Amino acid sequence: MGVYKIAVLKGDGIGPEIVDSAIKVLRHVEKLSGHSFELEEGLIGGIAIDQKGEPLPKETLDLCLQADAVLLGAVGGPKWDNLPTSKRPEKGLLQIRKALDLYANLRPAKVYEPLIQASPLKEETARGTDFIVIRELTGDVYYGEPRGIFIENGKRVGINTMRYTEDEIRRVVKKAFEIAMKRRKKLTSVDKSNVLEVSGLWKEIVEEESKNYPEVELEHLYVDNCAMQIVRRPSSFDVIVTGNIFGDILSDEAAVITGSLGMLPSASLGERYALYEPVHGSAPDIAGKGIANPIATILSVSMMLRYSFNLEKEAQAIEKAVEKTLEKGYRTPDIYSEGCLRVGTQQMTDAIIKSLEEVWQELY
Repeated sequence: MGVYKIAVLKGDGIGPEIVDSAIKVLRHVEKLSGHSFELEEGLIGGIAIDQKGEPLPKETLDLCLQADAVLLGAVGGPKWDNLPTSKRPEKGLLQIRKALDLYANLRPAKVYEPLIQASPLKEETARGTDFIVIRELTGDVYYGEPRGIFIENGKRVGINTMRYTEDEIRRVVKKAFEIAMKRRKKLTSVDKSNVLEVSGLWKEIVEEESKNYPEVELEHLYVDNCAMQIVRRPSSFDVIVTGNIFGDILSDEAAVITGSLGMLPSASLGERYALYEPVHGSAPDIAGKGIANPIATILSVSMMLRYSFNLEKEAQAIEKAVEKTLEKGYRTPDIYSEGCLRVGTQQMTDAIIKSLEEVWQELY
């Protein structure tokens, strides 16, 4: 059986609570499967600023560089909002993504049948939605140079540069095709090639890579049209791949149609390293109250098992356990509806573990 080393960064707000829940589920997977997970904690975000004076201490980065995968909670909160941009908790996230070269961000958007009424879309539109947005994460306008605010002719001018190299595009596109091959073999590439030269290069490289994956059905959409189609026909998508800024926007749109950010995991992948975290933030207003939804972080662990450790059976078991728990009517406050069983973080975690045992016995 395998032994896997995980760096655990709980972060701020509800981060410690939801990560503890995910670890509890992971320990149960360990018990059922016989695999071993070695966990070591580090500081990131606001708590790192308080204790070490910076959002990503060197010892935390070193810990991550020595691990097989990183599990992150959430960072930030009003306590640190007035700090300079370079010292804010969120800067730690940008730093770790760049340092680990995490170039592909994966955000699934799945509408669970027991929660379909939570979607803002009509049930017949939302039903069957199960796609993943793959966002290039280390290039584009967030990192391109030149950037900044300058004075020209006595007036302020803000500049950010949309820039991509061929290699940056090719590696994330290749990753998207590989993931599509393991899903329903459909890939949607999103760009703005009718007006942006950088998008023209993106589209060219997608077409070149598609020749290596003839089984995958490929479609190209302009980003504005894709934003509309995600609302009109979300169940028709399988894998969407796009650049950093477009992916930032589209993945948030996709998150809304599922009904709750508390349900959505994510993965940030590189060639050697990977980081897994829930999509939602640190929710400082409910921190310590025991009511945070742990499902997104638990599902982030299932993504870790799949993409970092190739433990597909274990990943599916967690996902089926979550769905089974929802079918039983368990709901944290963010997804509660009348007639369901309102529970807190720990009760939801325990219910998922019980369902995990049932799923494991049924399938394995």
